[in-house]
Amino acid sequence: MRHFSSMLNGLASSFSIRRGKNSGNGDGREAAEAMAKDAKKNDLILRSSGFVNVDGSDNFASVFSKRGRKGVNQDCAIVWEEFGSQADMLFCGIFDGHGPWGHFVAKKVRESMPSSLLCNWQETLAQTSLDPDFDLESDKKHQRFLIWKHSYVKTCAAVDQELEQCRKIDSFYSGTTALTIVRQGDLIYVANIGDSRAVLATTSEDGNLVHVQLTVDFKPNLPQEAERIIQCKGRVFCLHDEPGVHRVWLPDEESPGLAMSRAFGDYCIKDYGLISVPEVTQRHITSSDQFVVLATDGVWDVISNQEAIQIVSSTPDKAKAAKHLVQCAVHAWKKKRKNIAMDDISAICLFFHSSTLPPQHEVNLATTSK
Repeated sequence: MRHFSSMLNGLASSFSIRRGKNSGNGDGREAAEAMAKDAKKNDLILRSSGFVNVDGSDNFASVFSKRGRKGVNQDCAIVWEEFGSQADMLFCGIFDGHGPWGHFVAKKVRESMPSSLLCNWQETLAQTSLDPDFDLESDKKHQRFLIWKHSYVKTCAAVDQELEQCRKIDSFYSGTTALTIVRQGDLIYVANIGDSRAVLATTSEDGNLVHVQLTVDFKPNLPQEAERIIQCKGRVFCLHDEPGVHRVWLPDEESPGLAMSRAFGDYCIKDYGLISVPEVTQRHITSSDQFVVLATDGVWDVISNQEAIQIVSSTPDKAKAAKHLVQCAVHAWKKKRKNIAMDDISAICLFFHSSTLPPQHEVNLATTSK
């Protein structure tokens, strides 16, 4: 219980310092947003292509995004080191917008989700500590997971509600996926909404690098997804010129034709089976686990899981790992999908054991290729 108490006290202290003398319902969120501003000022947040490597941290994150051939780049990403002023925590996420306002929706969710999650996590920790029936030591790993899962579910519901009420962004026919990871010590918590994918690279007993897919691609034709959509009077089918590409449709209209079953926004079809509830999982990171790749479907449409981890592992400079993966995906699009407009392609490569790298505290920003 000692580590839990010290963690809670440390976080509570960080929040209280930023609250000042005023108090109110919005204090937690305001404190979290203040933390985000401080982190940005101290070069702990990356929101563009580049890399993050903080002195003393085990994390090394490489980020790259490239616009496709469909217009403005609707992908975006974020990496936040020392998440919530916690030295052993990192938050990263990748977002794939769609629809006329998709790029605005993706950026809005990217901006609001980390602070909201941090606030809800702090509140859940505080509430849990007051529960007389709560015993962290009985199953520390499981209890931490439940805290993060509850925080994520509450956050995603709040973010989706905020988005619907945002007058500056029309998200009725637009939305975004969201794939995020929180690393806390030797545990990672993965939350997924949509069809982006997280793939872990780990060393097997025979010394080979193998992939472990950490998320489910939430496509409309998955049995449990299709069942929910149909029960809500939505429809799932492929267009004649897109065999194998299942989409979600309104009951009586050939619209909107979403290629995923979960997303923020898209309120035109929220009553017909589309949801913004995340699937939350956890994994204990061992010395065998090397890195995790978070990427939008622009990568996975043309690159297999095993190909992706081989590409990343073969990149001599970790800072360029995400760029190398994206460039390989671009080449694969040109080769495998000649007559299809290339999608936006984005990736985050999060390496778990960077302590062997030369010490540095650096956020390197690179201009996103157009």
